Amino acid sequence: MMVSRFFGSLFSGPSPDSEQGTDSEPLSDNERIAVSLSELQGTVRLAGRDLPTSISSQLRQIEDILEPLPKYMSEHGASTEQQVLLEAIIGDYIATPLKKYLAASEQDRLEGSSATALFSEQLVLLFSTAQDLNLQIRSGAITELATYARFLNDKFEPSMLSGGSL
Repeated sequence: MMVSRFFGSLFSGPSPDSEQGTDSEPLSDNERIAVSLSELQGTVRLAGRDLPTSISSQLRQIEDILEPLPKYMSEHGASTEQQVLLEAIIGDYIATPLKKYLAASEQDRLEGSSATALFSEQLVLLFSTAQDLNLQIRSGAITELATYARFLNDKFEPSMLSGGSL
């Protein structure tokens, strides 16, 4: 199987997997974000016994804010900047410090340790950022709705030019 892949790639032939129909379509941005979030949630669950209660609680609060966003964004849209920020929060800003924290010694992961305090401060900032992002994404839809309402009002409101009638 591996040899056929190698020779197939040399001669630009289709891979054996594509012949068998096992290739799937690439994920959309929002689907990829949802998968990343699910992986992060799994990491937090698996690390549960290694995390102080306060850290675990903070991570769950951030997850609660972020979890509905990929679906909301796919249904209502979001800017590229908002998608990039959400992806960075999930894939880097939370995941990287979490991995570093879990790699620290057991002593450093105790409640009240300096490492726990530092990680907790980072999570407070991330919680605030997640709340702001959630508000931005949802207010974008509200802003669009208000713009549409103004358009309809301008279009269908009786004007002085038409003598007050439609």
